[in-house]
Amino acid sequence: MSDRDIDQQLVERAQRGEKRAFDLLVAKYQRRLARLLSRFIRDGSDIEDVTQEAFIKAYRALPSFRGESAFYTWLYRIGINTAKNFLSANGRRPVVNSEIEDEDGESFDMASQIPDMNTPETELMNKEILATVNAAVEALPEELRTAITLREMEGLSYDEIATVMDCPIGTVRSRIFRAREAIAAELRPLLDTAKNRRW
Repeated sequence: MSDRDIDQQLVERAQRGEKRAFDLLVAKYQRRLARLLSRFIRDGSDIEDVTQEAFIKAYRALPSFRGESAFYTWLYRIGINTAKNFLSANGRRPVVNSEIEDEDGESFDMASQIPDMNTPETELMNKEILATVNAAVEALPEELRTAITLREMEGLSYDEIATVMDCPIGTVRSRIFRAREAIAAELRPLLDTAKNRRW
């Protein structure tokens, strides 16, 4: 049985009023959703509050969930919208957390281009590259930043991102391409890469 099938069974049980089933979904996705939201919200207590609010909204909307997308895709969409509303209500712009966690092996593709030698020079270069990537991502328009974050940090497929962002898959591809190009433009001077290559 696939992960999606298990989630669907839990959703159906929760829709029938079994609170424990929804608790299992919360336990499964709470850290992932909080990590996603930390890409947009800086303060830890705000992240916790918005994550909790997203789960409350998901629970209330559960009767309308039909399983056309994976549960976590649906949940991510609710989470991102909740974060946007929170930031808008507080007059803040989404930020990108400068400490990219790589606990699930989810990272930007350019990580493979960074030398794997622990010399002071390479450590300094790695820090400079990471700071440049974070600054470039933070400077992106919201739609591009969300698309690249969902793809490169959360590992969602193009179809899943289209569902989360409520847009056609071609738009997702375009946003990710434009985000990667903007990041590459900032990285070229550091990596000494030819202009016609991304990295």
